[in-house]
Amino acid sequence: MIHTTYAEPVQGHYTLKNVRLETGFVSDEKGAQSTQTGLFCIDIKDGKIANIYATDTPPANAIDAKGFLMLPAFSDMHVHLDKTLYGLPWQALSPKKRTVLDMIAYEQELIPELLKTSTERGAQLIDLLQSYGTTFARTHFNIEPTSGMRSLENLQRALDLKKERFSAELVAFPQHGVFYTESAALLREAAQLDSVQFIGGVDPYGIDRDIEKVLDFTVQLAVDYHKGIDIHLHDGGKEGIRTIEYLAEQAVQHPQLQGRTFISHAFVLAQLPASEVQRIAEKLAAAKVGIVSSVPFGALVMPIPALVKHGVEVLVGNDNVQDYWSTFGSGNMLQKANLMADMYGWRTEFELSRTLRFATNNVLPLDDNGKKQWPVVNTGAEFVLIDASCSAEAVSRVSPVMAFAHKGKLYRKQ
Repeated sequence: MIHTTYAEPVQGHYTLKNVRLETGFVSDEKGAQSTQTGLFCIDIKDGKIANIYATDTPPANAIDAKGFLMLPAFSDMHVHLDKTLYGLPWQALSPKKRTVLDMIAYEQELIPELLKTSTERGAQLIDLLQSYGTTFARTHFNIEPTSGMRSLENLQRALDLKKERFSAELVAFPQHGVFYTESAALLREAAQLDSVQFIGGVDPYGIDRDIEKVLDFTVQLAVDYHKGIDIHLHDGGKEGIRTIEYLAEQAVQHPQLQGRTFISHAFVLAQLPASEVQRIAEKLAAAKVGIVSSVPFGALVMPIPALVKHGVEVLVGNDNVQDYWSTFGSGNMLQKANLMADMYGWRTEFELSRTLRFATNNVLPLDDNGKKQWPVVNTGAEFVLIDASCSAEAVSRVSPVMAFAHKGKLYRKQ
């Protein structure tokens, strides 16, 4: 495991000097060739950025940021903090468990033992994410007959342990199907909790064999209890496409779900011709239904550039970090952005700088025209200090995070 230690957090009213901020692109007729930066002082007060000014007259007690680049703090928009194996001895995947139904049966055996220590390991996984500059996550928690409400309870304890420097939104996730294992009543119970922000789901056809029944139930819960929706979709073929289209149609019928409805993975999109991807992307964009990707690699390449081009909100997360579903999640959102840049051929200064958005939940220091748009006075002090000269370098080199701030509290690595 990675063990990172931090100096005592700096909080209250303080000033950072020698903070590197991006101020614009240096461009020619072919576009952005480099990124212009400058050194600034940043006043932090009451958890917010109170002032940004030239660094030549800092107060005597200012903290030296040593020229490190300030970027928006990272957000992991799809992770399972509740059922990691992180903190336990290494365990590769079993070749015997190949299908989702195989894994459900395995989970039913494994979860009772894992729940005994899931609070401690969840907290350790948060520490790993934080070592890479992540201060926010959308985390799913199992809700099914084997776990009952215990996975949620243990996860909430882990989050409470880290609440001073980490925030999360919770997705009630019926990993074993809504009706396949009689999880509907538990899901309704979770939907009524203020601590739960999203209703989840998984493969309405592949597990429950009834797309409309599962999604109608999920949508009604979300509408009744004012929640968002986040559905895991691994199903391919016509069933996968039908799931996407039906959920988009439901979002159109229920405007309160627009902008709060997401489909995680949606691997079927990687199997379609470009014309079909465009058609579905336009439908998703019109319904304001987003895609959340863990950026698979190898033979399966998600059409993220096409989704973004057609106006679909795309979020990114690690998904599995050393668990029994996958061992490839590193916990590092900057590494995810780097993987995307390499995969899609985003190599220019401009393209690399835009790729940062997938680590920061779509917040960028410069807009597409090179105009400074972050940080902004009177907004929350959520940032990282990176040993890099600009966003493009940070993405390309997966530059190290030297410090992060959450709600204004500054944590510096020792």
